[in-house]
Amino acid sequence: MKDIPLPMIKTNQSGIVLFVVLALATQQPWWIWALFLIQLIGLIFGPKANLFIRLGRLALTDERLARSETQAAELARFNQTIAVSLLGLSSVFYLAGWSWPGHVAAGMVGLAALAAVAGYCIGCTIYYQYKKWRTLRARSRTEGV
Repeated sequence: MKDIPLPMIKTNQSGIVLFVVLALATQQPWWIWALFLIQLIGLIFGPKANLFIRLGRLALTDERLARSETQAAELARFNQTIAVSLLGLSSVFYLAGWSWPGHVAAGMVGLAALAAVAGYCIGCTIYYQYKKWRTLRARSRTEGV
């Protein structure tokens, strides 16, 4: 799969926001643990294995998905890797009894997902800068030889 329909990406982002808000509002870290597992499964097995995307798929017609904008699967995977890393870190903090660092790490994921739902993708900006850095680094290596 090269591209993922944007409504599916937005569904996943909305699910992330919902779970982070529920975790912070209820002070129950198991919401973050559940979110971590949902995102990890999607990262390992692909978007079709992500629970939020599966639920979104039930509400969206094939026609709407076919004519919607898409996001490159590579970019979506990059963003999901960041989210899974921060949710994993948050989970470790919660398990260690360090609530505030757990809230901060989970909050970063929630805020990034909320910004993405609103139209600004911080992960996309990071991805662009990373690709730019890699290109410049490769270019300087070939010029230095």
